[in-house]
Amino acid sequence: MSTLSMGAPGYKPKWWVSGDWNGFFGLFTNVVLNVIVLTGLCLGVVKLPDDIVFGRILPALGVALPIGNLFYAYLAYKLAQRTGRDDVTALPYGPSVPHMFIVVFLIMLPVYLKTGDPIIAWEAGLAWAFVIGIIVFLGAFAGPTIRKWTPRAAMLGTLAGISIAFISMRPAFQTWETPWLGFLTLAIILGCWTANVRLPWNAPAGLVAVVLGTLLAWGATISGIQAVMEPSAVGASLAQFSIHPPIPTGSFLTGLADIGPLLVTAVPLGIYNFTEGMNNVESASAAGDDYDLRKVLIADGLGAVVGAALGSPFPPAVYIGHPGWKAVGGRIGYSLATGVVIAIVCFLGLTALLLAVVPLVVIVPILLYIGLVIGAQSFQATPSEHAPAVVLAILPNIAAWAHNLVDSALNAAGTTAAQVGAEKLAASGVIYHGMELLGGGAVLAGMMLGAIAAFIIDRSFLKAAGYSAAAAVMAYFGFINGTALGFGNSSPVALGYVMVALVCVAFHYQQKTETV
Repeated sequence: MSTLSMGAPGYKPKWWVSGDWNGFFGLFTNVVLNVIVLTGLCLGVVKLPDDIVFGRILPALGVALPIGNLFYAYLAYKLAQRTGRDDVTALPYGPSVPHMFIVVFLIMLPVYLKTGDPIIAWEAGLAWAFVIGIIVFLGAFAGPTIRKWTPRAAMLGTLAGISIAFISMRPAFQTWETPWLGFLTLAIILGCWTANVRLPWNAPAGLVAVVLGTLLAWGATISGIQAVMEPSAVGASLAQFSIHPPIPTGSFLTGLADIGPLLVTAVPLGIYNFTEGMNNVESASAAGDDYDLRKVLIADGLGAVVGAALGSPFPPAVYIGHPGWKAVGGRIGYSLATGVVIAIVCFLGLTALLLAVVPLVVIVPILLYIGLVIGAQSFQATPSEHAPAVVLAILPNIAAWAHNLVDSALNAAGTTAAQVGAEKLAASGVIYHGMELLGGGAVLAGMMLGAIAAFIIDRSFLKAAGYSAAAAVMAYFGFINGTALGFGNSSPVALGYVMVALVCVAFHYQQKTETV
């Protein structure tokens, strides 16, 4: 790294460096994978017609996503210009992964099953995404204060929980399903992005991994060794190839007419969005790039509102992974290029073609890599004595992931946890209710638990008591460690946090007595 004097007059950062190729192919495959997944969810689960998915939702994403990518590239440019540094990395941006599944399975699917009308379900999803954006806007003004008073171990720990449970686990399972292809990609990614191995001609590792894996997958399919790909899907995907311009819609206003039931998930998930955004900005700061949190959250909220107004029920967000893209050499241009190319993919309906041509198993190891980097950073960028706090902050997201997995397995078997019964589940080693409570509001719960533990470790007992009292209020209303929003939703957990607060106050006075 070369560093000029702070605010060196006339310093013009480069918009593109060679490392941006690695960052671009990594982030682009990450984002396009999520776009492919949400396309499949809309078509296969909610049964939305093709003209809505390819003509309204994807073009809306083609506008909403570049808003963040271009703005964060601009913020990175200004930061590099102000500090005179040439190693500033833009924040990554894309559709929020947890929200993709939540808006489909908790918002749109129930409405579709109730009404039998996928359009009404889509309108409900738009209203939900619009409310998410408004909440993130409001969070832009509270976020900086929360960040100031929250230990880094709490913020990075809960982020590590997301990365391990929701970013890494599924890609790991998918990699092990077709290991001869998945391991190839993973080995290239690990060698080039963690051990800094240079490929011939400085070829971007992400591109090489995807191209080589794709060629091998098609070779195996054509030769009859293993049917990894479906050749017929390529021809069928070309039917969606045409220009789909974004069209403003008032459909989200129709959905807002029945917004009451949607607030049960929109409010806590809006809080989740700005909390995750805050944690990702802290992650970038730990990696050396200190961004203005308020500007970041305003851009997040704007992306969700604009997307909903144009027809997308999928709120975008600052992505986990800034340290990973920084480590592979991504700077400013990778974010800029990702926004532009994703817009082209969405406007031209190329998602279906990419899904048909590129095997999923050669892409998902890139997500696994991001999970590894974020999980490692939570320990590397925090004081070693705070390691227990980091682990405690991780646990709620693992519980939330396990809870979703158990529910999905039971649904696939045509039953539910309530029908099976807590005793039978416990006899099989599944402590269902405790898992459900620990995972409720996982991101916020992890941050609160991590903060309490970090303050206790530092013997800042009154601060720990303050966070415990705040956690008690949040649990009482169901924002954390609960099953839904409401008065007294999780009273026993709230009482538990009150007990923690009382113990911490007692520790504080005992500490004062010892020092007298």
